[in-house]
Amino acid sequence: MTDLASSRLERIEHIVVLMLENRSFDHMLGYLSLEAGRNDVNGLRLGMANDHAGRRYPIHHLPAKYFPDERWDPEHTAAATDRQINDGAMDGFAAGYAETLATRGVEDGDPGIVMGYHNASDLPVFDHFAREFCVCDCWHSSVAGATWPNRLYAIAGSAGGSRDDRRVPIYDERSFVRSLDGAGVSWRWYSHDVATLRLADAKYRVGRPEHFAYVQKLKLVVKTRGRGLLYLNEDAASFLEDAAYGRLPAVSWIDPNFEDFNLIGSPPNNDHPPSDVTHGQELALLIYNALATGPDWDKTLLLVFYDEHGGFFDHVTPPEHPPDDDPTTFTRYGVRVPAFVVSPWVKAGTVSHALFDHATIPKTILQRFCPAELEARSDHRDPPRGREQGPSYRPSRRVADAAGLGEVLRLSEPRPAPDRSALVDWFAAEQALRARRLLEDPAGAIRKATEHSLTGLQSGLYAAQEHLREHGHQAGHP
Repeated sequence: MTDLASSRLERIEHIVVLMLENRSFDHMLGYLSLEAGRNDVNGLRLGMANDHAGRRYPIHHLPAKYFPDERWDPEHTAAATDRQINDGAMDGFAAGYAETLATRGVEDGDPGIVMGYHNASDLPVFDHFAREFCVCDCWHSSVAGATWPNRLYAIAGSAGGSRDDRRVPIYDERSFVRSLDGAGVSWRWYSHDVATLRLADAKYRVGRPEHFAYVQKLKLVVKTRGRGLLYLNEDAASFLEDAAYGRLPAVSWIDPNFEDFNLIGSPPNNDHPPSDVTHGQELALLIYNALATGPDWDKTLLLVFYDEHGGFFDHVTPPEHPPDDDPTTFTRYGVRVPAFVVSPWVKAGTVSHALFDHATIPKTILQRFCPAELEARSDHRDPPRGREQGPSYRPSRRVADAAGLGEVLRLSEPRPAPDRSALVDWFAAEQALRARRLLEDPAGAIRKATEHSLTGLQSGLYAAQEHLREHGHQAGHP
């Protein structure tokens, strides 16, 4: 990192990471070039298509923001992703999806769905981010493969030697938070259920409650007049409270809601199909608005991005031969994913064309808070020992060589948070519509939310959580 980029990053005291699920860049942000006139964004262009079985499947706006059920979830294993990339031709998406639909017994399935995209009307929060902050249009997933290897690269800079998920996603990778612990840097993992860090790094499998909290923890207060009001509990540990009262740690990681089907609470909002992308927009707004209204806005960087492409079309060929400690397994980057850098130090409406991948996250965090770890790695020396027993996190080659985000923070003074009133009105309208549907047909609304089978991601998470509880993790704790 240059001295200038390093000095820019020193302005940041709080790095907040929100990692969503299974959408490609063109699927979510390709509309910026196609419909919004953003010639600075490498997005969709007229005429882009995939062919399959003598038929052409062009790009098109999707009429629905959700999928009928879990059978329509596009395949994104290592083999499926290789077929979609097709040696760089990027023409195997429709063909691969046709095979997936047939295998799962979907009658009259449309292989062209994976060629579809969402636009500003579907994604009002992302459209706001694109206008007010920085879009990264060359952010590739780290692995041409599935969910957990990509999440592991973001957490640890490595993926345990496989491009596919384990049936029960329990791993033993050394995460970057070990370095934070060793340097005495504050951090907290916020989730809706069991934190993904507990599945990734055995050191944090159970216990350490000071480092884990929920994204939101609303309390019901019954007033003397019998009115029930939801309010922020000042004594609770949750992201919303921490942001509101200036208690954010140096590093905050946000896990979306992967599983909860409670309509009174929140539906799954991680954007993994068949989820409605509206719910992912609501989560992004919740996190963003909490930061923008809190006392630490001027010192904060929020990164919103996705784990992998989820089988959806993207036209950019992933680069080959990324620097890696296991170059025979991880021979190329994965497909591009949506990514935003949201910060008062980012100029509005900008685009970064720098090559980023998920290793950029631990790289940026270490650059800001634990630079000695990177210096030791570059000098081929053992990294410094943490205060806790055992070795500190050793940055992988992918992390050591990754680009950091300091270069994106180009303003000399922080900007006030942009006006969000239109987004708040949109959010209120969505909540009111959901409540009205629940009141008008509670049985139907609940049936619609719970009638689908679990996705593979959800099944694996439930199995992993059972494993954790068998080894001492208390039920009901993040």
